[in-house]
Amino acid sequence: MEAGALIIIFALLVLFAFLGLGAWATVKAVGAAKRGVDRTITQARRTVEDTALRAKSFGQVGVAGTLAQLRLDLRTSMRATQQALYQGVQADASLKESIGLFERLSAHGYELDDELKRLEQEPDRARTGAMLPELRERTAKITEAADSLRWAARDRARRFAEDDLSALSAQIEVESGALRDWSRESVDDLAAAAAAWDAQQPPAGRAASAGPSGPAARTPEPQAALNPTPPQSGYPWQKAPRPETTT
Repeated sequence: MEAGALIIIFALLVLFAFLGLGAWATVKAVGAAKRGVDRTITQARRTVEDTALRAKSFGQVGVAGTLAQLRLDLRTSMRATQQALYQGVQADASLKESIGLFERLSAHGYELDDELKRLEQEPDRARTGAMLPELRERTAKITEAADSLRWAARDRARRFAEDDLSALSAQIEVESGALRDWSRESVDDLAAAAAAWDAQQPPAGRAASAGPSGPAARTPEPQAALNPTPPQSGYPWQKAPRPETTT
């Protein structure tokens, strides 16, 4: 009974563990999907706002058109800098400090953008028009700082790419020279190899003079063939040999 109870408890624990893991995975998937939807909605809203600001900056004159142009310049500069820094930090970790500075700058950018957005709905155009020089100055300061960070990050990435390309080109030149040296032997190496081979060979005259006098020069007598030729007959006055008689 105790063994059966332990088995049941263990099975229940495993079942609860699987159920908990499934619930956790479901929550994570729902959260990821929600974040994806929120990101899509934010991007769509941003695109609509940028299109509306661009239309206002071209279609309206006076205070309304100036405010729309200031917001458009501010948002374009901040977005381009954010994209450059967050993409560059994946390859260059030293940009983390620049990202920290950009986040502090973004706080001022959000504050200015909200103020410009409120002033678009302000009915007192005269008072808003009096604030335009100060708003232009603040917008210029923020956009210049953002542009400075963006171009510094791009120049750094381009410099690293040029240095890497220069080092790679030098390595390729060295490797190409090594391949050319290995693909053919020099004339001096071939001449040295030929001289060494000639030195190992015996002189031709000595070999020819020692050949006939040596014992190895004697040619062995050829063996008799299976059907030897009959001996030549002697002179005409010689009698033929008598055949051997068998008794």
